[in-house]
Amino acid sequence: MLPAEAPQDLLTSEPPHRARILAVVNQKGGVGKTTTAINLATAMAAVQKRVLIIDFDPQGNASTGLGIARQQRSVTSYEVLLADRSIAEATIATQVPHLYIVPASVDLSGAEVELVELQRREYRLRDALARAELNYDYVLIDCPPSLGLLTLNALVAADSVLVPLQCEFYALEGLSHLIRTIERVKRHLNPALEIQGVVLTMFDKRNNLSDLVAADVRDHLGTKVYDTVIPRNVRVSEAPSHGKPVLLYDLRCPGAQAYVHLAGEVLRREHRLSA
Repeated sequence: MLPAEAPQDLLTSEPPHRARILAVVNQKGGVGKTTTAINLATAMAAVQKRVLIIDFDPQGNASTGLGIARQQRSVTSYEVLLADRSIAEATIATQVPHLYIVPASVDLSGAEVELVELQRREYRLRDALARAELNYDYVLIDCPPSLGLLTLNALVAADSVLVPLQCEFYALEGLSHLIRTIERVKRHLNPALEIQGVVLTMFDKRNNLSDLVAADVRDHLGTKVYDTVIPRNVRVSEAPSHGKPVLLYDLRCPGAQAYVHLAGEVLRREHRLSA
C-alpha cells in the first residue's frame, strides 16, 4: 500500500510539536484546490501523520471526495463557526486511517451574511481551534473559491498558506491579488501567517502555455513554488465520483504519485520550520 510507495524522506520527517494549520486557498474555482487538500492529507496520513481536514467550502466537495454521505453530516463546519459546537463534535473518521474531517453542508453558504454582525467575526474559526484538543500533526482547511469572510477566518486561524495554482494565462494575476490579501491579513490580524508554498496544478506537458506559466511563476516566486507539478490526469478527475482520494482510487497513476511527492516536499518544509 501507500507507505511502501512513498518517498523515504516522508517516513523520516519528524512531526511538529503541535498541530500545524495549513489553509489551502485560491479565490479562483476549478484550480484543483479541494483535490490538492484531500490527496495531500491522504499522503500525509499514509505515513502515520494524524491529519484533520476542515471542509470550509459550502459545496462540501472535500467531504464528498472522502466518501462522507450527506446524512452523516449532522454537525458541520457551519455549526462550529456559528453555533458554538466543538471541533470534536463535528469530526468524522474517514476511510483513510489517521485522516479525519470536519464536513461541510450547504448551510455554510449563509455564513458570510451571518458573520457580518458578530463580534470577532474574523476569529471565529481560530477561537474554535484554540478551544479544541487538536491531537493531530496537521490541520488542512479547504477554503471556498472566494476571498470573503470564510477564507478570512481560515487565514486568521492558519500558520501558513498552500496555494494551488492552475497553469493558465491569468494565473499570476489572481495570485498577486491573493498575495496582497495574505499580506494584509498578516499585517492586521495574524502576524505569524506565511506562504508555505505554491503548487502548480493541471499541468499539461503537451501545451506550451503550461511551461510558460510555470516558468513565469517560478521567476516571480522562486523557492516558494514546489518542485512537484500536478499533471492533468483523468484518474484524478474520476476519483471524487467514487468517494475516494486518487491515492486510494489508483495509487500508481501519475496524478497520485505527484501528490505523494508533493507531500514529501510539504513535510520537509514543515520539518525545517519546526527544527
